[in-house]
Amino acid sequence: MTIESGRIRIFDTTLRDGEQSPGATMNLQEKIRLARQLETLGVDIMEAGFPASSQGDFEAVQAIARAVRGVEVAGLCRAMPADIDRAWDAVKVAESPRIHTFLATSPVHMQYKLRKEPDQVVEMAVAAVRHAAKYTSNVEFSAEDASRSNPDFLVRVFEAVINAGATTINVPDTVGYAQPEEFGRLIRYVIENTPNSHKAVFSVHCHNDLGMGVANTLAALKAGARQAEVTISGIGERAGNASLEEIVMALHTRRDFYQLDCGVVTEQLFPTCRLLSMIIGQPIPPNKAIVGANAFAHESGIHQDGMLKNRETYEIMTPESIGKTKTDLVIGKHSGRNAVKNKLEELGYRLEEDQLVTVFEAVKKLADKKKQIYDEDIEALVLEEVYRLPDLYRLVNLSVQCSDTGMPPTAAVVMDVMGEVKRAAGFGVGPVDAIFNVIGEMVGRAPVLERYSVTAITGGTDAQGEVTVRLRQNGSSAVGRGSDPDIILASARAYVNALNRLAKKEEEQEKEGI
Repeated sequence: MTIESGRIRIFDTTLRDGEQSPGATMNLQEKIRLARQLETLGVDIMEAGFPASSQGDFEAVQAIARAVRGVEVAGLCRAMPADIDRAWDAVKVAESPRIHTFLATSPVHMQYKLRKEPDQVVEMAVAAVRHAAKYTSNVEFSAEDASRSNPDFLVRVFEAVINAGATTINVPDTVGYAQPEEFGRLIRYVIENTPNSHKAVFSVHCHNDLGMGVANTLAALKAGARQAEVTISGIGERAGNASLEEIVMALHTRRDFYQLDCGVVTEQLFPTCRLLSMIIGQPIPPNKAIVGANAFAHESGIHQDGMLKNRETYEIMTPESIGKTKTDLVIGKHSGRNAVKNKLEELGYRLEEDQLVTVFEAVKKLADKKKQIYDEDIEALVLEEVYRLPDLYRLVNLSVQCSDTGMPPTAAVVMDVMGEVKRAAGFGVGPVDAIFNVIGEMVGRAPVLERYSVTAITGGTDAQGEVTVRLRQNGSSAVGRGSDPDIILASARAYVNALNRLAKKEEEQEKEGI
């Protein structure tokens, strides 16, 4: 792809780099659901994971590769034959597989991490790309910590790996060190000085440690890069990555400046961000660019007056352009199964018949508790009832008593613990603490509660409360989610969900001998 081409390829790494964000772990079903949404969104490439890192990651990458169509599926691997073989075994079932291999090129990484001389690094990079090219012509090479590498050494490495078969060259700002002007200058330099640069697509992968991820990515695209490696809502390692929705809408809104375009369906941006938020249990911040609740809100009198006269006075894009429209009442107490099925299909869910029945029954139960059921309510039910881990622990019944007479809050709980029904009661400093204490005793665990948060899924006093908890025990952590109009019950469900995830993670670690 030449610099003159105005088509930007969007490489989404939410499923790989994004999942490295603390608390953003997803189970297999959730990964597949998000992968299908990325397919609907219209990304060009999705990086499904790091197959050599664990058996679980290998299986997830392989399942995603089978599940999606019309999009390239990449597996990340170190510049080692065994890693490359493992990546290929995972992605080869994809309609369009890609091997993405990487090796550090900065002086500090070569000296202290790799303990290799520059000549050895070039040899390793070339050998890795040649090995990958035996499997596929779709090979990407990343120069880890490129923004702190010598530009002439990058040119040397890039020329060599392109000759060896790399068709995409990634220039990452791995630690978020670069500034937009200098990063754009670096991209322009390596493209102009790599003799065979015309044989490859140049890409960038920018981290956000100094808040420059999006700015650096856009500067690089302006300078000639034609692939942007991004994540939904900018999630990822440390401070995260360049945000997909911000990059896409910058190109879309300022097409006059960038003269670039991409294939992303902008109307799917908000639904995708909302889905990710619900899967990982992290709400979208109200002031988040493009998709936050306040992104299209106007409180200032001057702004409101201007908006009433002409929306363009204070809006450079419309809510509809990102798929953020007013939520309409969709399902009621008397809605039939076909209505629920049609709504699920409209929201992008492809469920089996037994899954549809489960969601339909959950919708009917919810309709007995609240009059108005919205899209967000249905999505919460799907995630809780369908995309959840098999239960080692299951909440059967719960009763809580509180008073202002000096009697401490009391929780009575009935649980199914690995097939055995248990009953117990206990106290706490508050109703939620009492519930967590009792459940912990029943399953024989005492994890540390690192985070507890409650958000309303929709408006209204009868809105479902969505509770997110993060637990840590024995060096492992897990995030759990639960939703219900009763936030006490939602809290119990979130705690049990986190315990199930914690148990599953420990089981996987035991299998892999960690």
